Amino acid sequence: MIMKTDAKKNNKKIEKEIEKLIGKLTLDEKISMIHGAGIFRTGEVERLGIPGVVFSDGPMGVRAEFMRDRWIPAGNHDDNVSYLPSNSALASTWNPYRAYEMGHVLGAEARGRGKDMILAPGINIKRSPLCGRNFEYMSEDPNLAATLAVPFIKGVQENDVAACVKHFAANVQETDRLMVDEEIDDRTLYEIYFPAFKAAVQEGKAYSVMGAYNKINGDYCCENKNLLDLVLRGEWGFDGTVISDWGAVHRTKEAAECSMDIEMSVFPDFDEYKLANPLKEAIMKGEISEETVNAKVRNILRMMYRLKVIGKEKNDRKAGSYNTPEHREMILRTAEESMILLKNEKQTLPLNASKIKKLVVIGQNAAKIHSDGGGSAEIKALYEICPLMGLKMYLGGNTQVEYYKGYHVPNKSKTFDHNWQADSLDDLKDTDIGKAVRDEEHMNEMHRKGEEERLAQMEKDKAEVHEKNKVLFAQAIEAAKDADAVIFVGGLNHDIDSEGFDRSDMKLPYEQDALIEALLDVRKDMIVTFIGGSPVEMPWRNKASAILWSYYAGMETGNAFAEIIFGDVNPSGKLAETFPKKYEDCVTAKNGQFGVWGKITLEEGLYLGYRHFDRERITPAFCFGHGLSYTEFTYSGLTLKAEKGKDVKINFTVKNTGKRIGSEIVQVYIAPIAPKVDRPDKELKAYSKVELAPGKSRKVSLTLRQEDFAYFDEHLHEFIADAGDYEILVGASCEDIRLKGIAALA
Repeated sequence: MIMKTDAKKNNKKIEKEIEKLIGKLTLDEKISMIHGAGIFRTGEVERLGIPGVVFSDGPMGVRAEFMRDRWIPAGNHDDNVSYLPSNSALASTWNPYRAYEMGHVLGAEARGRGKDMILAPGINIKRSPLCGRNFEYMSEDPNLAATLAVPFIKGVQENDVAACVKHFAANVQETDRLMVDEEIDDRTLYEIYFPAFKAAVQEGKAYSVMGAYNKINGDYCCENKNLLDLVLRGEWGFDGTVISDWGAVHRTKEAAECSMDIEMSVFPDFDEYKLANPLKEAIMKGEISEETVNAKVRNILRMMYRLKVIGKEKNDRKAGSYNTPEHREMILRTAEESMILLKNEKQTLPLNASKIKKLVVIGQNAAKIHSDGGGSAEIKALYEICPLMGLKMYLGGNTQVEYYKGYHVPNKSKTFDHNWQADSLDDLKDTDIGKAVRDEEHMNEMHRKGEEERLAQMEKDKAEVHEKNKVLFAQAIEAAKDADAVIFVGGLNHDIDSEGFDRSDMKLPYEQDALIEALLDVRKDMIVTFIGGSPVEMPWRNKASAILWSYYAGMETGNAFAEIIFGDVNPSGKLAETFPKKYEDCVTAKNGQFGVWGKITLEEGLYLGYRHFDRERITPAFCFGHGLSYTEFTYSGLTLKAEKGKDVKINFTVKNTGKRIGSEIVQVYIAPIAPKVDRPDKELKAYSKVELAPGKSRKVSLTLRQEDFAYFDEHLHEFIADAGDYEILVGASCEDIRLKGIAALA
């Protein structure tokens, strides 16, 4: 109680200091604080000792330094950093502690680079496997995303750096990303797209939230009073800073009069941003109240006090650090836990290194570097160990390792005289107060031409790939015939997984399917492995004996890869999203409401991901929560006990019945019996990662709270947990249910 009382007194004191500062600030000074004064910084008020806020992109590491007024790298040689696993890789660990560690690493490195805010984590729900930024996001399930986002945020912010949770809200596609209007009902928002953000704010205590580009029900997210005022601040009690995505503000009055605090963009005309001179002019004319600016400055100053940027604790602010051995060790541990063994017939894996004198490695992703692509996720990595290097480092010189590209990847050379992110916002330059947001006919024509050019280039690339693959295929197939072991390393890259555009299909690029089929014909024991950011179709999967999947796992990818292949590490990752057999099985393929311009309707409501596959009785290639181990686990002794009103205490035992130490991710789903309203067949509500030595067992205790049984009632505008029976399902995946019980809610 003493601590709480002290905290309240301190908060009141800070609020008084904030009001004093606001009273001293001129209108010009206040306005300088609420918009960009550089590509990645706001204006400062030097006479009062208020610095600007310094930002960095950072879902996978702190981004390289950029020039102040141009969206191009500064060309420094001191901004290489640790390359972290993507959020998709992190989510595959199902380990909140690893999430905390990766948040800590990111926060420490951001602070070490002199940043005040890191633009991470990305926690949007994966609605379609074709979304170009899915690799930056965690899961198709709101519970899993929420429970990993919270420790990640805490890890970041203990370094006196603000986590900026993005993109609020329902940022589900890159196509027409700046202006697409998404029609979504309240129940879907509150049950699917809001929970991770709510947890980030209320449990993670995030200091900042980024508004998304898209519209929701006709209003831009960064000008959306319902989203920002009523939900974020009113219902959830958020008192931190809301920052726009770069170029997401369109209109001065609407942005000024909602709870959006800082406008950022990619153009150097900083004084002409909507919350710069246009806002001042509107205030001077009496069209907008100066109090709207005060409210924004108040939120910014509050964040600055929390970060120890200003105030009495300024000299105690943490310094941070980057590129430390401790960071690399934590990144390796996360990479090891993130890789997912999808299939392992006849115990093909792990390989016995002592029996391999000649190893053939095939596939461009074996030698590919991924840290330098993907849009705002790109970084200058201190290093990145690719799978081929990891294998060679592991095996040493007594094993002959031969590498073959296998398939051709067209070269996409980078230029730095301009940047695609700035180009993608070019059509917004002329929007202003009173003007139409865009000329629809002109915009549609421009987009049509751009899409035609992109498709034409894709056809050229396909022709180039097909021609060069004739030779590469033959070389790889011949080499595979007489090796002691063959490993294929394929998948996707950031020419395909990227901000700014969506995938056109779920197929493997560069004719990889044909190569895999041909290789499996000559080597049935070939190990098929992938690196990528989103699910791919695997039409040959029944022929393969072993399939290992890795998302972009960071700078230690190759070491983690080798350790799993040769059994030093027992794989424990599980899918945080469904891998469909084919894209046509997905709900967005069936309703056609994805990747189109102008407006989309999320007509599937709650039924995306495994919820859709359950309801439609569609069997995926690999289900949500799936992932194998080199050992086996059994479940037993389920008991359910109601306590604290409608809370349910769950107990059961997990035993390692195999011969290796391993970790099992146990998952708890609820399935309402005879629900009063339409409910998904089952929903993930709890999970735990349990490490066990061979022959050992452990009792697992989990609690389902009353809110875990609830659904959102649109008429009452609140969550309701109806009385009745609920089936409690405990399993190793959403399909591999091991134990069942009935809980009765009064």
